[in-house]
Amino acid sequence: MSFAALPSVDVTALPADALLIDVREDDEWAAGHAEGALHVPMSDFVARFGEVSEAADGRTAYVVCKVGGRSAQVTQYLVQQGVDAVNVEGGMMAWDGAGRPLVSESGSSPVVL
Repeated sequence: MSFAALPSVDVTALPADALLIDVREDDEWAAGHAEGALHVPMSDFVARFGEVSEAADGRTAYVVCKVGGRSAQVTQYLVQQGVDAVNVEGGMMAWDGAGRPLVSESGSSPVVL
């Protein structure tokens, strides 16, 4: 499967109750992320796959990173494992650009790194 064939969605079309899985690294997550997202860094993904499949449990998993490259790889992996997964086009940069809310771990103004 090529990345071009991956299921993907525009950030503006995400359901309000979407299961959003953020695969960015810890520093990126801490600086700014979508409230309620599940944080599983790409570097930990295979080890934490059970956590992700349990969270998905028949739901669609929407995978996001900064711009869409890492999330495309993780989406491909999830689809190969039988999980209904969709890549979020443009990642958190598109999320922020669409005016979607961000929260930070530090209490300072959230930013996308």
